[in-house]
Amino acid sequence: MRLAFWRKKDKENKKKKPVWREWLDAALFAIVAATIIRTFLIEAYTIPSGSMEGTMLVNDYLFVSKVAYGPRMPMTPLALPLVHNTNPIIGGKSYTDAVQWKYRRLPGFGDVERYDVVVFNFPNNDTTILEDPAADYYQYARILGRDAVNARYTVTTRPVDKKENYIKRCIGLPGDKIEIRDAAVFVNDQPAPVFAHQRLDYIVQAEPNFVLGQAFSEENDVLYKGNSTQGMVFEMEHEEVAKIKNMPGVRNIIPAVEPKDHVGDPASWTYPQRPDVFRWNQDNYGALIVPAKGSTIALTPENIILYERVIRVYEQNNFSTRDGKAYIDGQEVQSYTFKMNYYWMMGDNRHNSLDSRFWGFVPEDHVVGKASFVWLSYGKGGIRWSRLFRGVKTLEQ
Repeated sequence: MRLAFWRKKDKENKKKKPVWREWLDAALFAIVAATIIRTFLIEAYTIPSGSMEGTMLVNDYLFVSKVAYGPRMPMTPLALPLVHNTNPIIGGKSYTDAVQWKYRRLPGFGDVERYDVVVFNFPNNDTTILEDPAADYYQYARILGRDAVNARYTVTTRPVDKKENYIKRCIGLPGDKIEIRDAAVFVNDQPAPVFAHQRLDYIVQAEPNFVLGQAFSEENDVLYKGNSTQGMVFEMEHEEVAKIKNMPGVRNIIPAVEPKDHVGDPASWTYPQRPDVFRWNQDNYGALIVPAKGSTIALTPENIILYERVIRVYEQNNFSTRDGKAYIDGQEVQSYTFKMNYYWMMGDNRHNSLDSRFWGFVPEDHVVGKASFVWLSYGKGGIRWSRLFRGVKTLEQ
């Protein structure tokens, strides 16, 4: 009885938490719980551009599964919770790179599979133009000159997990051979599937009085130029080609592709941006091999150009070349064994996508997760009800 009496007195003597303390505790718990979910389970993502149209549309809000490929452990741990790389209140960095952890990934349900829609950190975003954070700094430098870019814009660097997020389709897995012939993709010398909503430019020749009319919805919007007899250039989804071809007055329809060996100006140069050696463009590209962990290549003047950024930047070697020879830490090397797996990513909107054709390989430590399903979508006409709570696999059909 005496023990029960003192317990009752202790409870009575405890001060009740003030309201502000209860709210603070609840907020801290919510932030910790949301951070854990965002880091290890699932994260919300918004489609910002048209590079994946019409499979994924601008202003599609989707969830990205972290457990599909295994959650990536934080590499820049000292950061504001629930934001990516920019402080939403005062601007500037939302993190400090004073502490950097090595790349580690927990086990997941599987590995990246060919033709998955994947969210990843943009590889070329290690150097960033703050006025245009999702842009390719190196393309700016090729067009304007590095000194002009550095003088005109605010340039900074970012660690791997704080680079901008991109979403593309995985076309090539580690060890795959990738080649593009007249806009048709070949993987290991086999034609890649063409998805129903995959977009390309087409030349349509028609009778002089041909009028397109309101044949397409917002999701199938087309852009065209030229006149009907000489040929109009349409951006359209693959499944729409047959519809256009069967319209009254249409005489012919063919893909509008860049001819082989046409390299254009520096703004359109493809990876590795050496048209003097590789006369490739977005429609006629390769062939090249996607690096695989543990695979070894003999270093030649040609493949040094292809894999130098992988060896020097992504795998952090003190790599240099002199007189056509390769050196690591000052020692000449004639071969190299890759430390990580790499992937080849392309947008479904093939003529409106900044992808691996322009900046190369995606290292495995840049992979964020797998696009899962759309939970909200809206366009010019309001909410796109037909897209809500639909999986990416369903939307691409």
